[in-house]
Amino acid sequence: MAQIDKNTVKADNQLKKNLRITFDNETGKGKRILFVGNSITRHAPKPDIGWDNDWGMAASSIDKDYVHLTEKAVLDIDKDAVFCICQSAGWEVNCREGELFHEDYVSARDFKPDIIVMRLVENCRIKEEEVDLFEEKYKNFVDYLKGDSDAKVIVTSSFWICPGDKALEKAASDIGADFVYLGDLGEQAEMRADGLFEHSGVAAHPGDLGMYNIYERIFEKIKKYL
Repeated sequence: MAQIDKNTVKADNQLKKNLRITFDNETGKGKRILFVGNSITRHAPKPDIGWDNDWGMAASSIDKDYVHLTEKAVLDIDKDAVFCICQSAGWEVNCREGELFHEDYVSARDFKPDIIVMRLVENCRIKEEEVDLFEEKYKNFVDYLKGDSDAKVIVTSSFWICPGDKALEKAASDIGADFVYLGDLGEQAEMRADGLFEHSGVAAHPGDLGMYNIYERIFEKIKKYL
């Protein structure tokens, strides 16, 4: 079984609609960084699968998920940086009709980011024959989130190897974005939370070491724009 198929955490309703877009250090006047992601970025408590936290699944604490590790590293350089966390699993599920769901993320667009981190694809479950369609819908989503800003874009692959990775790399090239490959991480047991959660889908997510490696690879790209 492919590692991505072990992610049995449902993409629907990972967060209540009014919590899907949140802000950190909101009064800051520095660089504006938008994180666009799924359960790896943030997942609300879901006791029926043994997940009782409200941060990136399956980090052991909020300060150890990739978003908050990245925020801390950015704030060490720019103490006035502002962050928007946009949980977009809903777009992933409906990516084939993606434009119909853009308005769900209007406040992320209106954030007017300087840097956008696109950290999603796992819930799209793209078939080989849909790669071109997915690339088109993904680029349209990025364009929507940029709005009239001149944001720098960082695109990551899936944490688990998936057919959509090729489309993401090509999309990054097409739009002049940085590309960060993560697929090797999900293949390594030590990067996952194996054995730490009873629910196999939760355990398939990145544990603390996996989150740290995601952060390191993303921040390597971010820091040149700070």
